[in-house]
Amino acid sequence: MTDSNEIYDITIIGGGPVGMFAAFYAGMRNAKTKIIETLPVLGGQVSLLYPEKTLYDVGGYAGVTGAQLISQLTAQMQHFNQTICLEQEVKTIEKLEDHLFKITTSKEIHYSKTIIIATGLGAFKPRKLTIPDAEVYEETNLHYIVKQIEQYRDKTVVICGGGDTAVDWALTLEPVAEKVYLVHRRDRFRAHEGSVEVLKESRVEILTPFIPYEMISDNNTLDAVVFKETKGSALKKIDLDYFIVNYGFVSKLGPIKDWGVTLDRSDIIVNSKMETSIDGIYAVGDSITFDGKIKLIATGFGEAPTAVNHAIHAIYPKKHTQPIQSTTLSLDK
Repeated sequence: MTDSNEIYDITIIGGGPVGMFAAFYAGMRNAKTKIIETLPVLGGQVSLLYPEKTLYDVGGYAGVTGAQLISQLTAQMQHFNQTICLEQEVKTIEKLEDHLFKITTSKEIHYSKTIIIATGLGAFKPRKLTIPDAEVYEETNLHYIVKQIEQYRDKTVVICGGGDTAVDWALTLEPVAEKVYLVHRRDRFRAHEGSVEVLKESRVEILTPFIPYEMISDNNTLDAVVFKETKGSALKKIDLDYFIVNYGFVSKLGPIKDWGVTLDRSDIIVNSKMETSIDGIYAVGDSITFDGKIKLIATGFGEAPTAVNHAIHAIYPKKHTQPIQSTTLSLDK
């Protein structure tokens, strides 16, 4: 664990769409900003669960896929030099006597003048294989999250799963990889019917109903996986370069319940300023509740500037809560 004495104006806990937009908007207010995210990528459940699904309730877009939305939010954030800390889970938050917050994560300690919680429905973790020693291959070619599409180019990729995420990634990788297999334990997929129809017309080879049975490897790298018929004895061995498992994700409230903010079941209670019960800690997005709260990305995008502006005013009382319009600014590099 490291201990950096660098102090930030705003630390955003959660790197989903709302957290990303909050980071961008904090940059608009010249705030020194940091994002702490448990996953190895930004974008939250939109990146993980709906990369190829079209969203219709985001202002300014007639329709935008999850991957496109996260790409645009990333480009928006790049106007500012925000600090991004991935694969760190916030364990504890301590308010110090000098009105600073000490944030202890699974890897290091951070210091911040204010905090904005944007954890959505909680910390997402993938459902993993139960085959013994499967974790050995997570550092090589067993993946639960797709980070870089290009690494699969001209490779043989086997994907396990039957939901939207598995089908989306199979269709996304079909024109990139040399060969894509999609293996599911049932004959029917849980994914959107339209996506399944496209899948059946694609070059993806479908194997159902089968489950992973045995891993064959050399030097901690998977060379092949043997699949067994779900209710039978038939076995099929598939040689591969990459094995992607999409069994879904588990969302847990995690340590938030120990951070001291007042909760209504699993939701953080906030007021109209997005203030929690702890002075200096704000919350936005699907992690919060207030009278009339609607849980949509679109509403979270509106809550983010509210939290940022009130956080800025709390840090620098002479600065107005109501900022100037963005049309008066230039972000051209």
